[in-house]
Formats: sequence, structure tokens, C-alpha cells
Amino acid sequence: MVMAMDVHGRDLRYFVAAAEELHFTRAAERLYVSQPALSKQIRALERQLGVELFRRAPQGVTLTAAGSALLPHARRVLAAWDEAAAAVAEARAAQRSTLVVGMSTSPGRGGILPAIRSRFTATHPEAEIRLRAVNWDDPTAGLADGDADVAFVWLPLPGQERFAWTVIAEEPLLVALPDTHPLATRAEIDFADLADEPFLALPESTGPLRDYWLALDARDGRPPRIGAEIASTEETYEALVAGLGVCLVAAGNVPLLTLGGVVARPVRGVTPSRYVLAWRRGDARRPLVRAYAQACRQATAFRPSGS
Repeated sequence: MVMAMDVHGRDLRYFVAAAEELHFTRAAERLYVSQPALSKQIRALERQLGVELFRRAPQGVTLTAAGSALLPHARRVLAAWDEAAAAVAEARAAQRSTLVVGMSTSPGRGGILPAIRSRFTATHPEAEIRLRAVNWDDPTAGLADGDADVAFVWLPLPGQERFAWTVIAEEPLLVALPDTHPLATRAEIDFADLADEPFLALPESTGPLRDYWLALDARDGRPPRIGAEIASTEETYEALVAGLGVCLVAAGNVPLLTLGGVVARPVRGVTPSRYVLAWRRGDARRPLVRAYAQACRQATAFRPSGS
């Protein structure tokens, strides 16, 4: 039998994610698609190939013999395509000499952005830096969909194995809350005293980053109460003033929220935040990406991490 030759790269990515997770919901979250859409696409791929790739049972999902046979080849095809796409992107970037820098929140933090820019332009005066503001729905700030070459983001990232980074700041967490909140009078707050409070949450699409800012690892398995979802600094401030909930905030971002009617207090019992400059691992050899990362390291006190 000759297999159909018009299988799309998207189909292979869906298949590989499902094969590696062996859980359609987790695979869908990893791909930023709905679980029904993923299942439908895999069913279509199975019909196209004329064979079942997964054995679906109440106790879970497993690969069939055909699925196991396809998996290494699908990985190689995707890796080759990623290399080809990176080569095209590198050629395009070299031609236009532009570096797109994604961010969902301005780095601020003592003028770090101008310091990086000055070091970068000293070695690449012909290059253009283009800043791209991204909604909080995308925790990778444009890296995942290729709209940014490097990005200022918070860890943890969805699909973190795809990226490398250098740490810009590691900061303690504070809790932002209305100045009328009963806990606002305290100089410092134990997270245990916040566990039953309604929290402002990032969109569900942010996956592990949403979990981090809800401090799931400090809740001993107790689910958080969600007061509202927020996708920007402005939405967060308005939700705080309206009393919809409280939220954790990195020390460097406190001035963005304490604008009147909102206070921030240090929190004990939570893990410090890490703010990083990240890039796709496949882009590590691109000259402009390497130069911007190096400029970032020179402008901060942190050594490279995650690469």
C-alpha cells in the first residue's frame, strides 16, 4: 500500500505531542489548541494513513505498533523542517538586519532595556531592534509562533524544552491587594493566610505560568479560588481596585500596580520569580540573537542559564 503524501506538518506535530504525552488533554494544552480539535485532527490523520495510531481505552492512551513505527520518522521530519525554517528565518533576518524583541511587560528594572540596546548596537550598529508588545495570553511573548526572535518572559514557560534563556532578574514575590483589605495593614504576610483568598489568574492558555503565579506548589494540593482572569497590567490594576481578588507580583513590577488604592506586601512561603531573556533553541546560532543575548548578560549580574 502506498501512503498518501500530503500529510501536513501540523498533523505530525499533533501526532508527536500526543505520542509523547500519551494524554490528549495535556497534548492539546502543549499545542495551545482545544482537546476536541486535536482529537479530530489525529482521527483525520489515521483515516488518511489507513491505520490506527493510538489505542484508546478507559485507562488511558497508548501507541499502536503503527504509531510506534511512525513516531521516530515524524520526529525526524519535524526536526528537519525546524532546521529549514530556522535557516530561512536566519537568512531573512540577515537580509533585513532586524531583531524582533517580544515582551508582555516592559523590563524596567533600572534601565536594563537601554543598557542592553547600547551594548547590542555597539557591535551591530546596522541592526534594527523592533519591540513587540504581546498580550499575556501568550506567555512566550511571540517566541512560540515565530513573531519574536527573542523575548523578555517569566519562567516557567509552556514547552520549556524548546527554549534557552539567560536570567535577567530573580526577585522575591509580594502580594498586591486593595488598600482596604484586612491584610493590608501587615508588614509581611504568610502565604498560608492568603490561600483562601480569591486570586487573579492568568489565562488558562499560559499553563504552568498561570500555576506559578497562583502558587500551586505552596497550596498543599488545595485548589485556588479564582476571582477573575487578567491579561494585562491595566486589567490587573482594575481588578485589584474593584476588589475581585489579590495577586502575586514580582518586586520589580510592584510600581506598575501600586498606583493608588493598591498596596503590595512581601510574602513568606513562595518561590522567587525569574525574569529572563529567552529564544528558541534552534536560533541559538543566529548572529543577532547571540549578540542580543550577550548584551543582556553584560548588562546584568546573572550568568547564562537554561542553555
